Amino acid sequence: MSERVVIVGASIGGIRTAAGLRKEGHAGEIVLVAPDAARPYDRPPLSKQVLQGTWEPEQASLGDPSQDFGVEVRTTRAVRLERDARKVVLATGEVLGYDRLVIATGATPKRFPERTLAGVHVLRSMQDCLGLREDLMRGGPLVVIGGGFIGAEVASAARGLDVPVCLVEAARAPMHGVLDPATAELLLQLHRERGVEIHCGVGVARLEGDGRVSTVVLSDGRRLHVDAVAVGIGVTPNTDWLEGSGLRLHDGVVTDQFLTATVDGTVLAVGDVARWYDPRVGRHVRIEHWTNAAEQAATVAHNIAHPDNPRPHDRMPYFWSDQHGAKIQTVGHVDPSWKALVVPGDRGLRRAVLHHDGIWVHSALAVNWPQALAVIRRGLDTELEVDQARRQLEELSGRRVPDEKLVAPPRSPGP
Repeated sequence: MSERVVIVGASIGGIRTAAGLRKEGHAGEIVLVAPDAARPYDRPPLSKQVLQGTWEPEQASLGDPSQDFGVEVRTTRAVRLERDARKVVLATGEVLGYDRLVIATGATPKRFPERTLAGVHVLRSMQDCLGLREDLMRGGPLVVIGGGFIGAEVASAARGLDVPVCLVEAARAPMHGVLDPATAELLLQLHRERGVEIHCGVGVARLEGDGRVSTVVLSDGRRLHVDAVAVGIGVTPNTDWLEGSGLRLHDGVVTDQFLTATVDGTVLAVGDVARWYDPRVGRHVRIEHWTNAAEQAATVAHNIAHPDNPRPHDRMPYFWSDQHGAKIQTVGHVDPSWKALVVPGDRGLRRAVLHHDGIWVHSALAVNWPQALAVIRRGLDTELEVDQARRQLEELSGRRVPDEKLVAPPRSPGP
């Protein structure tokens, strides 16, 4: 196939799309557009190995797309899409025509108004990571604002460097609403045992400092004295350059189940920026996980290379996080209306949590128990009854789960 494919974004989704196209036999031009496309890198190590200094930045490299996949690279930004003319306008003034366009522009972290103060960081790019790492070398203290996975991982990495850390989370526990209440409480205690000071159920009113941040003022008036701040309060999909293009934009680029954003099939989206129709749950979803982006890239590459035999993207979402030596893995979509069945492992923090509707398991989480998650993941590929899953995990752990835990519903999400 000799179509020209333009990929905007050099994240894992963009790079894997290019690689997938070549694997699928695409022989036409591939043009990759991204400000840092000359040195694409993997993002998970940014909150772990690279932040702690156990990896050098080049160890997170995704390779050289020019040499590895025969890709033309434009190290700049896309500023406008002229969809009817099938053209992408770049910040340099260059206009790229395309036969197929893949939008892989990812997302941008939300920031505080005081972003100009030195010592205030987000964590999305390699530059962000190295800037935060440099400040951690000053010795802290560090305040982490936001107790989601990124905030919790940054807190863990900083404590690994013996930096004093305070984590501020508006909900009642870090990762509340993402994890079941019992596991969220377990990880809350783990952070505290590792020396993280945690303030839950309170927001941040403002940041103060004379040129450099020195104080975090909480919404209840408390003042935390700091040397650096890491902000992890969510992201915004990078769709500004698509305004006026005629694409449907709603917290991302809206696509069908084939990850196609236009009726003619010429524009597709992948990764953090894609809000696609997931046939497993019967609604549009957007997922910000590494595995999702990599798997969507394979779907997009296949559908471009084989337009007469497209396949839907219906893979089960999967995510992992490392915190204070504990590995947390999740699979599937979580609905707060589902019940949570906690299955203890054979030792320590090891446990699995099944989210179910009383009959069927819909998603699962495991802490330090990859074997359990593998068992559930295989079952979820078809249909898995909660009683069957419970028996499988009991056999794996050698421990029985009391029947009453079957009806333990999750609490409603916190504020």
